[in-house]
Amino acid sequence: MEKSFKLEIISPVKTVFNGEVSSVTIPGTMGSFQVLMNHAPLVSSFEIGMIKIEKGPEVMEYSTSGGIFEIKNNKAVILAQTIESKEEIDLSRARNSKSRAEMILKMGDVRDDEKSEAKVSLQRANNRIKLAETKK
Repeated sequence: MEKSFKLEIISPVKTVFNGEVSSVTIPGTMGSFQVLMNHAPLVSSFEIGMIKIEKGPEVMEYSTSGGIFEIKNNKAVILAQTIESKEEIDLSRARNSKSRAEMILKMGDVRDDEKSEAKVSLQRANNRIKLAETKK
């Protein structure tokens, strides 16, 4: 593949992707960023959002809950806390998770740590739902 670089995506469960790509877009903590061939060496954390991979005309999208990204010498590695393709997302589970988180956030007598956890859970659920409901 012309103007490509090696990308490997690893989760705690498995290697999700390993191959040549023309670009990858990561949900960085300071905003999304795109990486192309010959990118300067970089190590960055990323947060809940979408990872978009372009492999020639093919585009793949994944929902992630964050992790670490590194690129050096045209070899990129994504270490993701969690990562799911559109096909792997259980939409009804994501909707249930969203409902639970919203219910916790509406309750008045919830500890701060529970509220924080519910906010993150809501973000992850919304992210999964957004990807699962996108048209191909």
